Amino acid sequence: MPALYRLALNELENKIETLKTEWEMRDGYSPIEHIKRRIKEPKSILQKLERKGHAFSFENIEKHIHDIAGMRIVCAFVKDIYRLADHLSSREDIRVLEIKDYIAHPKPNGYQSLHVIVAVPLILLEGTRWVKAEIQLRTLAMDFWASMEHILYYKFDQQLPPHVAEELKSAARAADELDKKMLRLRREILELSEGIENTKEQK
Repeated sequence: MPALYRLALNELENKIETLKTEWEMRDGYSPIEHIKRRIKEPKSILQKLERKGHAFSFENIEKHIHDIAGMRIVCAFVKDIYRLADHLSSREDIRVLEIKDYIAHPKPNGYQSLHVIVAVPLILLEGTRWVKAEIQLRTLAMDFWASMEHILYYKFDQQLPPHVAEELKSAARAADELDKKMLRLRREILELSEGIENTKEQK
């Protein structure tokens, strides 16, 4: 079973890399900064099955665990995240099964990300099989915050002191403000650039 999920990640990564190259060729800019991928550890799969109240079986794993194959796509701006999600939803070679929007509705600890559960087709000897994967879409600021939260979470044995939890929430708000500020700066730069181009054309 792990081999199928690795193959699904390969397929998914190839599609995303092709898309990234196409955007760069067409627009001179790709909203995708970088991509990370991972296969969930067997221990984590078993723990998640237990939390969901399901007995161990390959059928239950396939039916109830959607993030065995995981991919994180980091974008520069929030609007790029939604642009990419819309594109994935429009493709025939990817099925978008579920979207959890933790950007519009952050988790209580401040976590922000767009989680997209997809299915990717694998052409096998037995025929076409659609394998599930989870894509997490984040900005650079969101990704940095989530990485630091993960480090602190395990440093304190998964029980953060209240003051640390509050500081993390504050940091999440700061990361959100940074994303908004950078987007405003990008808009201003684009408007200035367009103004300069228009002035050149009029001369």
